[in-house]
Amino acid sequence: MNCQREENLRNCPCSYPNCPRKGVCCECIKYHLERQEMPACFFSAQAEKTYDRSFKKFKEDQSN
Repeated sequence: MNCQREENLRNCPCSYPNCPRKGVCCECIKYHLERQEMPACFFSAQAEKTYDRSFKKFKEDQSN
């Protein structure tokens, strides 16, 4: 399977400026789950900008 990085970038909500995984969803998900975090695409735009990718923040965000 080929990565569709350019297509993924059009919809990627990650606002972290120097993320090397931006647009490479499989690497992003793997990276964050290994750190007990959720990727940016799971959060609202407001919560994503906090850069808090914790499960706790995800739960709080989903409750709002």
